[in-house]
Order: sequence, then C-alpha cells, then structure tokens
Amino acid sequence: MTKWFLFFTLLLALFTSQSYSQENWGGGTDESPINLGFVFQAISSDYTIIKKSSWREPFSDPLTKQEVKPPLYSIASPATPGFGLGFVTNVKLGEHFDLRFSPGYIFADHTLKYEYANPDDAVTRMVPFSIMNLPLGIRVKSDRKRNFRAYLIAGARYSIDLLSEDKINGDASKPLTDKSVKNKKGILWYEAGIGFQLYFDYFKLSPEIKFSHTVNSTLRPEDHPYSAPIEKLFIQDIQFSIYLE
Repeated sequence: MTKWFLFFTLLLALFTSQSYSQENWGGGTDESPINLGFVFQAISSDYTIIKKSSWREPFSDPLTKQEVKPPLYSIASPATPGFGLGFVTNVKLGEHFDLRFSPGYIFADHTLKYEYANPDDAVTRMVPFSIMNLPLGIRVKSDRKRNFRAYLIAGARYSIDLLSEDKINGDASKPLTDKSVKNKKGILWYEAGIGFQLYFDYFKLSPEIKFSHTVNSTLRPEDHPYSAPIEKLFIQDIQFSIYLE
C-alpha cells in the first residue's frame, strides 16, 4: 500500500511541475458528453470476520459426533493481492460532475488462517475469488488547472462470483477437513475514493485510490470446521486503478 501511495505522489509531483509550461491537452475529452476507456487495477483485499459466540469449541462430525478439529485459538484473514481489468463509460453531467460505469473482472484469492493450541494443527484455507464487477459511481471534479484536475468519487457496485457454483460442486465429495469456505454468488458493495486526471496530448490518464466494503455478509454458511465457527464475513479492499480515456 505504501509503495502505491509513493508512486501516486511522485507521479503527481512530476506532472504538476511540468503541466504549467504546456498547452491544454486532453484530446477534447472534457467537451465530449460520453467518453470510453480502459481500467487496470491492483487490489489488496481481506475479510472482516465476525465469529460466533461458540467459535472456540471443538468441531465434531454432525453424523458420527466424533471430534474432527480441536478448540480454535484464532481465525485471521491477512490481506492478499489481486488484479482487475475492465472498461469505463463516463457520462458528463455538468462541469464538475460525472456518472461513471466501469464493468470488469477481478481475480483475487482470499485467505483464512485457523490456529489451534498446537501450532502444528494450524490450517490456511484459500478462497478463490473471480468476480464480474458492475460499479456505478458519481464523480465530483475540481476546476481544471492547465493539465491537472483532482476528484472525489463514491457509489456502489454489484459483483457476481463466477466460481461460486464450481466451488460448491467441487466440495461435495470432499471430507470435512478438506472443505473450503465459500462466498455468496451475488455481492453488493459501497465504495469511495480519490483520484486525479492528467491530461496528455490525445488522452487522459487517471490514477485513483478507492476503498470498498461489502454491505452484507458474503459467507455461504456450511457445517464444516472452517465455516461453522464464523457468523459473518465481510470483504474489504483497496483498489489502485489507472484509467485511460
């Protein structure tokens, strides 16, 4: 996260130091009512875990009643990287307001780490995450200063987990200790961010940092050692995006 922040800061400083000596660029994108473009994203994502009151208790097989896992010591979700690709459609609502729709795909895995009293019993479960993103946001822009403009953006997005059904079918015949935690197929998010537009001769380049959080729990409840101790799972991510329009 720190590396990306430094990258954006250096890019901003380098560009603004030169922009005042240049003519107004941008290829007429500010005058067009609708602009199209591409987006490339680097993502850092993790779960917010809400555990059940009985989460520490040992897990027993629902059929045989035999203990499968000992009492839990902790459940954690370290941040994991991912990436995304997509398109953007920008509709100009006024001099300082835009409506932005940027459908795309995100590829990322989430990690859940389970620790027990005996460190040798620790387990890490990967939750594959490949989603189609449908975000819609309102962008509020500052006045343009030569070839630079800053903005704020906020909105919502709906995501469809493309691997949801495959994970369910693939888990059906596995023993309890080999099963995986699964997300719901449809996920609703709220998000907000900040960015700036850099105007070049025939296009605009827009670095952006955005924070997203799911509105509801994404957990698909199941009765196995890795899902049963969890009441709710929320996903939060930080997206570092480069828009080319």
